[in-house]
Amino acid sequence: MADGCDRGGNGDGADDGRRGAANDVLEFAAETEDAADRVRHNPPWLILIVDDDHEVHAITRVVLGEMSFEERPVRFLSAYTARQARSLLVEHPGIAAILLDVVMETDDAGLKLVRHIREEMGNRQVRIILRTGQPGQAPERQVIAAYDINDYKAKSELTAQKLYTAAVAALRSYQHIATIERGRQGLGRVMEAADHLAGLRSRSQFLAGLVGRAAALLTDVQSAILCGMGEGDQPSILAEAGLPADLPAEVAADIVAVLGDGQARWGSRHGVTVLRSRDAAPLALCLLGGPFAEGDRPLVELLCTKAAVGLDNLRLYERLNQAQIATVHALGKLAEYKDEVTGDHVKRLGRWATAIARELYARNAFADELDDWFCDTIGLASVLHDVGKVGIPDAILRKPGRLDEAEMAVMRDHASIGGNILRDACGGDRRGYLSMGAEIAESHHEKFDGSGYPQGLAGDAIPLAGRIVAVADVFDALLHRRPYKKAWDIAEVLDLLRAESGSHFDPRVVDAFLAVLERDGAGA
Repeated sequence: MADGCDRGGNGDGADDGRRGAANDVLEFAAETEDAADRVRHNPPWLILIVDDDHEVHAITRVVLGEMSFEERPVRFLSAYTARQARSLLVEHPGIAAILLDVVMETDDAGLKLVRHIREEMGNRQVRIILRTGQPGQAPERQVIAAYDINDYKAKSELTAQKLYTAAVAALRSYQHIATIERGRQGLGRVMEAADHLAGLRSRSQFLAGLVGRAAALLTDVQSAILCGMGEGDQPSILAEAGLPADLPAEVAADIVAVLGDGQARWGSRHGVTVLRSRDAAPLALCLLGGPFAEGDRPLVELLCTKAAVGLDNLRLYERLNQAQIATVHALGKLAEYKDEVTGDHVKRLGRWATAIARELYARNAFADELDDWFCDTIGLASVLHDVGKVGIPDAILRKPGRLDEAEMAVMRDHASIGGNILRDACGGDRRGYLSMGAEIAESHHEKFDGSGYPQGLAGDAIPLAGRIVAVADVFDALLHRRPYKKAWDIAEVLDLLRAESGSHFDPRVVDAFLAVLERDGAGA
């Protein structure tokens, strides 16, 4: 740094400034790959010396210069003022301990720095050892009570052994706190990953999401692979993130073993854990990279436990969804038996309704209502638009000519009948085929100006799904022959849609439908 806050002042080569850093780079470049790995995974502990006495820096480096803890060496940073110390703390967020003088540029510069570190920087991990040559200037009892420091030493009592003991105690305390913090952050990532996976509604998305979250869970992961047992008792890759060109034989053997006995296995450069399901074969999650810390393993295993529960829930969702689809088809067939035109009509209607919804979604219209679920659901839900006709007498439903006023009043009841049937069937579920089908059945005969039936709703009070199906239903009904009418020409149908846009139909829906027809054609 320009102000020399990382330089010793005695010129004896013991400083840790830019000259020392350059030497470190040259030394690293000459190391073997294994040695470089050791440096990368066992970085030095950073200890910051903050004192305005250059001799204190030199003595500290001499006394602790060969120190190592947990097979990691110690690197010293030097600051001679509180201002320099603040800069180094920002530049090196991983500083583990600070040997801090009280009296520097001011009588309480060190104490103010403590407050800055704890309160303004929010750094509660770094261990602070207060060293003072003037104990009377900062009485120990008062300082310990008022400031968040971890040790208090008078410089006169700091022998080489006591300084070493204090430094080791500070590093051990920092290590424990850092481990707890990493675990807390890792647990947060696991829970966030579980929440994300719980929102996925397809197996392929879930498996891809799982390996992506697993790869991001730990800093040293290079690849994540999810496997199931394939043919010939060989693992089959279901999803991967960063798949290596060649999977080591040891890793492949561990994957097979984990799929067989369900016991996690960890090597020097990989880990394999199991996803146990209640009603499906187990899966194996393999992480490559590392070396992984002992505290990493419970996080990975917890992620697998949460993911296994998520997979079970996804299977239940898929079964429920399949049951709803089967119910929709069954109800659609029931209506088809009552009305011979229903079969082909509902298929075309479903395609048009889906196309309109996706066109509106692409235009960012109705942003608070339209989403992927809506677009995926409306096509099948529209099959149920006329299910209420099961309650209409055949004499009226199959009458070859136009209905009189009394007959029309009975026919109009099918909207309410259909809505009631489906609303009872959906059991209060507001995001399903039956619940949307109930909305459509009850509202697709409402008109935008409020003159429709059964409730006389107007404008946005009419459910969006009903407004969409209203356009598609009228278009298809007019375009095809019915027992009581001949088929209209396409130009006549389009003229009617334009003429009744804003009265019968929502103009935004009509515009979207016309755009779909222009792009895809009426025969799509």
